[in-house]
Amino acid sequence: MFQVPMPLDRDGTLFRLRFTTLAVGTVGCPLFGFLFCVIWSLFFHFDEATTTHCGVPNYLPSISAAIGGATPERYMWRFCIGVHSAPRFLVAVVYWNHYRSCHCPRPSYPRLCKVAFALNLLENVALLLLTYVSSSENYMVHENAFILFIAAALGHMFLTCVLWRMTKKHTVSPEERKSYKWKLWLFLFNLLAFSVAVAFYFRHNWYCEPGVYTVFALLEYLVVLSNMAFHMTAWWDFGNKELVVSAQPEDKRF
Repeated sequence: MFQVPMPLDRDGTLFRLRFTTLAVGTVGCPLFGFLFCVIWSLFFHFDEATTTHCGVPNYLPSISAAIGGATPERYMWRFCIGVHSAPRFLVAVVYWNHYRSCHCPRPSYPRLCKVAFALNLLENVALLLLTYVSSSENYMVHENAFILFIAAALGHMFLTCVLWRMTKKHTVSPEERKSYKWKLWLFLFNLLAFSVAVAFYFRHNWYCEPGVYTVFALLEYLVVLSNMAFHMTAWWDFGNKELVVSAQPEDKRF
């Protein structure tokens, strides 16, 4: 039977993608979805997205209201998160292999690598869960998924900073030094923004003051954006790497 020859390069490469392109696409999808949902809610669903149980003036929608309250916001957010989730799992595996390839004499290092990898996966799974189960559909599931997402994200960012400090302490690479510095500052900023956001959330629920929920929503935006920026530091971590699909050498085919 006649077989059509496959269009291979000389080295047998079928597909090649720079990791920097993958990083931009992976972060760009949720960033576009987030901006679309917030802007669309403000222009076309302002009253529905900014109303709370207190009935006081509010000028920004919370993220839950923006992404899951109405359409087409809900559809766009689910599409963007669904598209970016597979590369996110791939990037988690890339970091896992990177950590294992780094030398560290401390006995706790392998366990910390496993925990960081598990938290990275858990963060992505929780994000998928809170995306596809909106607060209007099942508030308890959505709330618990959000708590799980925040806990996993903060834990993953913290351990990432710890692991990079343990393995890159004496590095001379400007890219690695810049990546660690941004990781550390973005983690601290994310932690601070989340802590203040929690305070404003409870203040709104307890006192129902005008504008307090708006500040909470703004802080929520900063938490999400700093989380995206943290993941974008993969640009420096693997800037010289490529995702390649190629044919196996003849002596290694099964």
